[in-house]
Amino acid sequence: MRICGIKLTHDGAVALVEDGKLIFCIEEEKRNNNPRYKPIEHLDGIVQILNDHGLSIGDVDQFVIDGWDGEVESEFQVFSEGAPITLRGAPYVERWPENPLKPHESSGLALSGSILSYKSFPHVIGHVVSAYCTSPFAKTGEPSLCLVWDGCIFPRLYYVDPKGTRLIKCLFPMIGHAYAVAGHHFGPYKKANSTGWDLGVAGKLMAYIALGAARENIVSVFRELYDEHFAGETSLAVSYRENTHNADELLARVNGYFDASESRLQCESSEDVLASFHVFVERLLVEELTSTLQTQSQFGSRNLCVAGGCGLNIKWNSALRASGLFDSVWVPPFPNDSGSAIGAACCALAVDGGLSPLDWSVYSGPKLKNSEIPPGWKTARCSLAELARILASNEPVVFLAGRAELGPRALGGRSILAAATSSQMKDHLNAVKYREDFRPVAPICLEDRAQEIFAPGTPDPFMLFDHTTRHEWRERIPAVVHLDGTARLQTISRNAEHEVSKLLAEYESLTGIPLLCNTSANYHGRGFFPDAAAACEWGQVSYVWCDGLLFTKTSGTDVSLVA
Repeated sequence: MRICGIKLTHDGAVALVEDGKLIFCIEEEKRNNNPRYKPIEHLDGIVQILNDHGLSIGDVDQFVIDGWDGEVESEFQVFSEGAPITLRGAPYVERWPENPLKPHESSGLALSGSILSYKSFPHVIGHVVSAYCTSPFAKTGEPSLCLVWDGCIFPRLYYVDPKGTRLIKCLFPMIGHAYAVAGHHFGPYKKANSTGWDLGVAGKLMAYIALGAARENIVSVFRELYDEHFAGETSLAVSYRENTHNADELLARVNGYFDASESRLQCESSEDVLASFHVFVERLLVEELTSTLQTQSQFGSRNLCVAGGCGLNIKWNSALRASGLFDSVWVPPFPNDSGSAIGAACCALAVDGGLSPLDWSVYSGPKLKNSEIPPGWKTARCSLAELARILASNEPVVFLAGRAELGPRALGGRSILAAATSSQMKDHLNAVKYREDFRPVAPICLEDRAQEIFAPGTPDPFMLFDHTTRHEWRERIPAVVHLDGTARLQTISRNAEHEVSKLLAEYESLTGIPLLCNTSANYHGRGFFPDAAAACEWGQVSYVWCDGLLFTKTSGTDVSLVA
């Protein structure tokens, strides 16, 4: 049984699952240096992706489209062979609480001249299913709770086991996008008129808050206004909660909340205000989960999956893991919509066979393309031992190996790697990537030495938790230590088959240090480089290593990064 899952809207992607195994998931932003968050606007791209993997539409048994905006159903305006068509799918949130996996059946999917039927499942349920089916809990048949918090919904807590899933409750009335809206009212991303759904600012704020400190007087203001605008029994709060299906109205109310906050916090620094808002929401999340678990003891499970865009907030993930509420916390590498095509395919599997574990690898993205290297570069074979010596000389390297990783984090497949031993390296990497100087650079570290360097230093292969850098190591690896002493750690097993693991072992043998700086290899505002040619055209570092070949810059090039 081959199932093709499709995410048409932002973070568009196509995933193929065959007999319970993920064969690939191709995100639009990772094709041809496309912009971040790119949707699928032309269905011909789905056909091309299948063809690239030796498949035609006739080889697929079932097509599934992820649901989207709409209380009853969603609607998609797309093109097929140049002609506009309208597709309809499931809504954002499940309509049938007693059967959240009930599919929306439809037809009209125009691919290669054929009109095909397809299924669609609610967007939020796709998050639940993708998180659970890729989790260690699914492998052992254990139940789990699942927290889903997307930009335009309140945090929703589900119970999941192999038989299915059901909603326990909405934890509290605040949309996930409130974090980004805070940045539109305070700090370097402030806007005169905050409208629209900015997908890029939340991650930057996670870094920015390290410049400030949480102040209890500011936290108290946010809590007081939260009751007045969202959670209390004021007419303002009640009407807000009654409009949960109107995303734009919810966004307008959140802007009103921060307008009121601004008038109360004019004398406070933006750094402290944003750090305090972060802490307020973090406490709210832990408090509401604590209360819910106390009153919902019949579910028993103390496993937690985290999904939705807010699952990319490493500090909230770490707070949940440190809370003591859960025995184990799982966050997949694609908690945001980059995993929605996978979730759609897994929903279709679950209808007949229940929620079974998915056989998958994080390195299931696009293959490296073959393309012509631009002038000004020479090519030579290069072993990983030789590459380690280049890195030890304090030269950054674009490192491209095998298939791209899934999700928004570069995990060694499409990375810029560099020695972490110089404090200037972080500044250099931020400069060539056009990033703000307060942004951190993450470490990629051999798993068996991580606890020596970081606390807790537990295995975290997907860079989705916060770790504190131990004092005795901070001066040795300053490039990966954030302003608050933390690091967004990625660990990788010494025995992993991936080339980046072997490179780390070679670098450790040479320097005694088992980690490197790791940041994504991409044009500014674009997805990962699809090939070595794109990295050479970018031209901001002198070395590009691609599956055993080293490309070395021999002449200067004036390259304008894509804005």
